[in-house]
Amino acid sequence: MPHLTSTEIAGRIEDLYGAPLADLETHAKAQPPGMLTALLGMHGTLALAERSILFHRDHLARFIHTDRYLSSYEVSHLLDASRRLAEAVAVRDVQAQSAAAVLQSLAPAPAPTPPSVLAPSPPAQPLPAQSPAPSR
Repeated sequence: MPHLTSTEIAGRIEDLYGAPLADLETHAKAQPPGMLTALLGMHGTLALAERSILFHRDHLARFIHTDRYLSSYEVSHLLDASRRLAEAVAVRDVQAQSAAAVLQSLAPAPAPTPPSVLAPSPPAQPLPAQSPAPSR
């Protein structure tokens, strides 16, 4: 299963709840914690991990040049940036997988169906009259 991006997760949350993400975030702040709060938290962590990946990837790209010499000081920064990039990728993967699994398990509530009109039942057949007197 390919990993979903924070944008795709946001779209699925909006589809599920039928409102824009900004409105859902405002609504969730006024409510006790629930599924919406959890989904928005997953989305926020996923978006942060994606931004972190971009930042550390760009940071590494500045270190790596074919004509540039790396000092021992820069090598330690290169290794640290590599580690941080790997951590951000791991967080992104876990958050994307978790959010997708939760969203897949949820479905929008079905629209209420109008009450069905029941056909009137036929009138009950009267019971034969019984006399209180003992039968012979």
